[in-house]
Amino acid sequence: MTTPLTKRAAWQSLQTHFPQVRELTLRQLFADDAQRGARLTLDAVGIYYDYSKHRVTDETLKLLVQLAEESGLADRIAAMFRGDKINSTEKRAVLHVALRAPRGASIVVDGQNVIPAVHAVLDRMADFAKRVRSGQWRGHTGRPIRNIVNIGIGGSDLGPVMAYEALRSYSQRELTFRFVSNVDGTDFAEAVIDLDPAETLFIVASKTFTTLETMTNAETARTWLLAKLTDPAAVARHFVAVSTNTNLVQKFGIDPANMFEFWDWVGGRYSMTSAIGLSTMLAIGPDHYREMLDGFHQMDEHFRTAPLNRNLPVLMALLGLWYTSFFKAETLAVLPYEQYLKRFPAYLQQLTMESNGKTVTLEGTEVDYQTGAVYWGEPGTNGQHSFYQLIHQGTKLIPCDFIAFVQPLHDLGRHHDLLLANVFAQAEALAFGKTSQEVASEGVPAELVRHKTFTGNRPSSVLLLDKLTPATLGKLIALYEHAVFTQGIIWGIDSFDQWGVELGKKLAERIIPELEAKTEPTLGHDSSTNTLIRRYRQLKHSSAGK
Repeated sequence: MTTPLTKRAAWQSLQTHFPQVRELTLRQLFADDAQRGARLTLDAVGIYYDYSKHRVTDETLKLLVQLAEESGLADRIAAMFRGDKINSTEKRAVLHVALRAPRGASIVVDGQNVIPAVHAVLDRMADFAKRVRSGQWRGHTGRPIRNIVNIGIGGSDLGPVMAYEALRSYSQRELTFRFVSNVDGTDFAEAVIDLDPAETLFIVASKTFTTLETMTNAETARTWLLAKLTDPAAVARHFVAVSTNTNLVQKFGIDPANMFEFWDWVGGRYSMTSAIGLSTMLAIGPDHYREMLDGFHQMDEHFRTAPLNRNLPVLMALLGLWYTSFFKAETLAVLPYEQYLKRFPAYLQQLTMESNGKTVTLEGTEVDYQTGAVYWGEPGTNGQHSFYQLIHQGTKLIPCDFIAFVQPLHDLGRHHDLLLANVFAQAEALAFGKTSQEVASEGVPAELVRHKTFTGNRPSSVLLLDKLTPATLGKLIALYEHAVFTQGIIWGIDSFDQWGVELGKKLAERIIPELEAKTEPTLGHDSSTNTLIRRYRQLKHSSAGK
């Protein structure tokens, strides 16, 4: 049995050390070390990571790295890349890193090198993407495809949406892309409202081809298509599948030749570089897609080989753990100063919160420390006129990740200098604030001094990259993936299962027939749920009669 986290020597040293650091201010730390801003940085894999504005000392960092070592992080990294079944509750390997490994690599699962199969699917995706993008693939009436609608949910949606928005500058503009995930009919209706079925291709992304939301939307899409094209044979020219269930795919009307497979060692929130990324490849083309995969792989290799104290994902993870488990900070704001990354925080919400939102250790014991933080954010500078007030002057400690790029994708006069000025200014303001004496010295009336005082001492990282390209997007995503894994290892939880999403889905399956029943059903829920079901049925039937 492994030593419980709170019994490890480094953890106990951190507990002793924490009260000393809690009293320090960033003003003091920078005043005591003129080189701190240059020294506490890491430049690796094309990412300049400034972590100097964190409430840590050299001793803090040393103890955090020691904690990672005592947690067996290096061995667990090696086990993941080896293909060991580290997802212990589901007895599966965790091999999203295999999805972006080069063609000649070898990663063995159950005695078989999986890399050839990965590249076989990538090659089929590339061939299909070229045919659609060139107009060679024709719809049922002989017209080329101009609209692509991805139908999925969770990892089958959030990754593709985020990647499309992030790389829209590299996309084929003649093609329209839409994404449907919500079982709310509005999502589908608005996605297709201005599309022509004869020019529309649907990608149905469901590993089992049984996911309730996805298959409900897929059935609605088929009905919508056949209302115009009428011939059931049209389905085969307007639908493709990302799945492993050949029988159900074929039963739906999709040609199995147009089914792109993936594997049970790919978790949903880690799957955007699998066939789930088909819509991304259709948008940006196979060459840019492979550049993105190479960016992922570069970060994978850095994570696998760099020493823990100079390892980007490890440092990011340890700083996040420091605030979550010691300062009891409950959230982390991800603030990309790049409009194309507007969906990046939403993507990270699933990656981080579905992975590390756990209360039970791998050994089945209840945790007695804080685990995963709540991730949230919006692009700058929009967020500055929204929620930054709370970050700067509110009562909650909210560490921030600022993400910025040196080169703009659209060079419009002073825009980019203004954008980057705000990145650096916000990080500076959070760290150092403004004292009441400084405010008063500016002639501010006494009754307003307290209102205009900023306490500062609010931590942040700045991640500075050259330019948003497919490769840099891959590096950024992999950076957060491996940081999540690192934290999970130290907290002793399984970052790759998601049992917490099951209960509500199971209960919904029970309630659906109760809502759809023609006669009053016998209900066996709690009094609140029973009342809500009855109320909904009553209002639905009374509305239907109007």
